[in-house]
Amino acid sequence: MTEVIFKIETKIKQIATTSIKSRNDKTMKDLFGKALLDYQNDNYTEDIITSTNISENDELPLPYLFRSFKEMPKLEKKALQLSKGKILDVGCGSGSHSLYLQEKGLDVKAIDISKGAIEVAKKRGVLNAEVLDILDEKETFHTILFLMNGTGIFQELKNVSKYLKHLKSLLKPKGQILIDSSDIKYMYEDEDGGLWIDTNANYYGELDYYLCYKNEDEEPMKWLYLDFDTLKLACESVGLTCEKVMDGKHYDYLAKLY
Repeated sequence: MTEVIFKIETKIKQIATTSIKSRNDKTMKDLFGKALLDYQNDNYTEDIITSTNISENDELPLPYLFRSFKEMPKLEKKALQLSKGKILDVGCGSGSHSLYLQEKGLDVKAIDISKGAIEVAKKRGVLNAEVLDILDEKETFHTILFLMNGTGIFQELKNVSKYLKHLKSLLKPKGQILIDSSDIKYMYEDEDGGLWIDTNANYYGELDYYLCYKNEDEEPMKWLYLDFDTLKLACESVGLTCEKVMDGKHYDYLAKLY
């Protein structure tokens, strides 16, 4: 069980930002943004507590959200290395990805619906950062980045096609979407290796996500983990090609859509 919780939390490191970004819900408290601001302003006293409907409470260390390129997982590094042209960093959080790309001389726009996150990103030096929902984006780009379980923004399986159609409209000629996710089927395995997935329930990658910071609870959020085959089928349905770039160490993968 410890390994399971570790894995789900490793892949959830930026869920809060992207989840908040993915819904215009005025009841959201932006606790994630508050936590980022506390860390940025040297008021770091405790970490965020996260959980899902299939995993227990775990800490999300705030320093991890300010990581350098050297500290990033291989999938993230690969995605950043493949980024080119005019880039959109979706769910930018504290701006770590955007800062790295800026340092490489690339034109980057960072967006997030978390006001706190955008304030932090700007303070850290991100030149073009805006509070914006991806569905309200109208510019076009050569590269669109969705990292740290990028499919989470879709929230539920039924929303995937809507998002993919919009993302396709934001691509310049020969543009690309770089997105990562995980097949969390392993979370439902029993001790004998069998699966206890309810075939009559919703898609097994649809999770309820919970966040707590300084004894205050954020509104519950929907979050989607998408296996590669399901993502590929969804892409084909809207006229996008989906290729797997690489697999991670634990059921995760990086995909290129174009």
